[in-house]
Amino acid sequence: MLAVLAVVVFIVTGPLRRAPDRRQEDAGAIAAAAAAEDAAGTLAELQASREAKYREIRDAELDHRTGKLSDADYEALDQTLRAEAVEILHELDRAQGAEQPPPEAG
Repeated sequence: MLAVLAVVVFIVTGPLRRAPDRRQEDAGAIAAAAAAEDAAGTLAELQASREAKYREIRDAELDHRTGKLSDADYEALDQTLRAEAVEILHELDRAQGAEQPPPEAG
């Protein structure tokens, strides 16, 4: 009778003995999903920043054409805005490169 009870206890507790490995796998999957979500959020933020910077550049061009900005002010503002846009584009390239898997050697 004691042997039967031992076998039943052994069978019933089998999944509990394997649970730590499964929890580690689940934690790894959750961490990977969170990292992918963070990367997607960062990518979306950078794309929104890029579009906003393009809009600023277009607004400055319009202000210059309508006479609201002098030539000197426009040139200074345009140079600054375009430098900021280039930096955003570099960050966007880095974020997209980090998101994509490396190409396979063939």
